[in-house]
Amino acid sequence: MESRPFGTCFFEQYAQITLQAILGDDFATLVNRDRPDLQSPDGRSLGIEVTRAMEQSREAEKALLQDISGLTPAGGGSDDELEAILESGYAYGLRGGRFIGARELHYWSMALPMRRILESKVHKAGSGFYGLFDKMGLFVFSREDLSEAEAVRAMDYTISLQKHQDIRYNRLYIADVNDLFVCNLDDSIGVGYRLVRYPITREQRKAFFHEAIRKQQSTTE
Repeated sequence: MESRPFGTCFFEQYAQITLQAILGDDFATLVNRDRPDLQSPDGRSLGIEVTRAMEQSREAEKALLQDISGLTPAGGGSDDELEAILESGYAYGLRGGRFIGARELHYWSMALPMRRILESKVHKAGSGFYGLFDKMGLFVFSREDLSEAEAVRAMDYTISLQKHQDIRYNRLYIADVNDLFVCNLDDSIGVGYRLVRYPITREQRKAFFHEAIRKQQSTTE
């Protein structure tokens, strides 16, 4: 399958950058393709599908309407993060996740609640929709901040959904703005060792954002 430019999706870039920074250089060579979105260069060792989840509530709807395209830095002063959001059209990782950039609106408007997106992605993997890989991962961006208990529930639900499938995800990655939850879905792992929570600092988020934007811009030059 042909590679597509890394700049086609800010979030796929952000996912790859996050995985490499938090978990190491095993993720450094991932390329942006389709079905699934991130793949090892050989197209068979590792495949990771990238998606998003947002609860369908009045608060979530209000968040979507909080488009910052018309805002300016408070008091007319300098605000590097806000200026970067206004210029790029993306906001994920900046300002504590309070805003959605103009170019993100469609992406998040198509998001499903966590359980429904897990059901959809597990079914697609089991049907062979993403092909066959030695290892498969599912990376889910969450608009909501998640507790560790909520991440555990998502992990357990994924395990239950795919337990009778021949093609399964080996890892579930759940990223909210402040954390990356890494869930080991393999059968051989004890319950107490399945989930690890990695805090993501403000400086890391800012670095991930700018690197994703840089990669996106480099594909259009």
